[in-house]
Amino acid sequence: MSAFSTRVAALTGVDEDSLEPLAGESLSEVLLVRRPNGALAVAKSGPAVPVEAAMLRAIAAAGVPAPAVEAEHDGILLLDYVENDAVFSPRAWADIGAQLRRLHERTGDFYGWPVDYLLGTVKLDNREAQDWPAFWGEQRLVATASILDRPWRERVERLAARLGELLPRAPRAALLHGDLWTGNILVRDGRLVGFVDPACYYGHDEVDLAMLDLFSTPPDDFRNGFGPIEPGWRERQAVYQLFPALAHVRLWGQSYYGMVDRLLATLGF
Repeated sequence: MSAFSTRVAALTGVDEDSLEPLAGESLSEVLLVRRPNGALAVAKSGPAVPVEAAMLRAIAAAGVPAPAVEAEHDGILLLDYVENDAVFSPRAWADIGAQLRRLHERTGDFYGWPVDYLLGTVKLDNREAQDWPAFWGEQRLVATASILDRPWRERVERLAARLGELLPRAPRAALLHGDLWTGNILVRDGRLVGFVDPACYYGHDEVDLAMLDLFSTPPDDFRNGFGPIEPGWRERQAVYQLFPALAHVRLWGQSYYGMVDRLLATLGF
């Protein structure tokens, strides 16, 4: 048992033996809580529990499935357990696309989020901005590459200086999940039942699409469910995939340098 499980047991009033580790989350400790009456909940550690709770509530307020927040206390986020089967059928992918479109229909007046956030040890600078290429270049790419070796930093900086030529200046500020990959998507019986582990902010909707494409290739059912994408999205995709690639270098090490190099080379840097 860990110090976290001891605290969860004290908070929920269950025995530590009733707590089970849940697979799938690599940056936080996540436990399944079995209460004496059979009810299930999920307890999750995190660097900014109130912020994550607010993000989950924002997703739900957009009419999109997300786990309900039961409690937030001293670094513990307690959520309703969402039963899921992990079967990404064509019907499930179509629903994921439609629900992601619904999420993106919720818009903000600026790019960013009211507070900063963390992906593990990677700080997300969410300061309000009105210039999208500047936000993406400085607050995502350059900021994330800032502690890498000089050659990598310089390549990213050169790209960031040219983003006004590659990205739209003022795309619609859509509500983004912010860390969208299949591990953060719960499905059951051919339907989306929850987006989890968000890192929300307002930005270009293509950011979520590019992230989802980075480690998997969603089928046409997803594209059909999501609907039309702005012309030129394929050319912009590498720009948006570079941020999660840089974050993976920061979190998991040099094995991801090849991905960063490929994306920068694709963009001519």
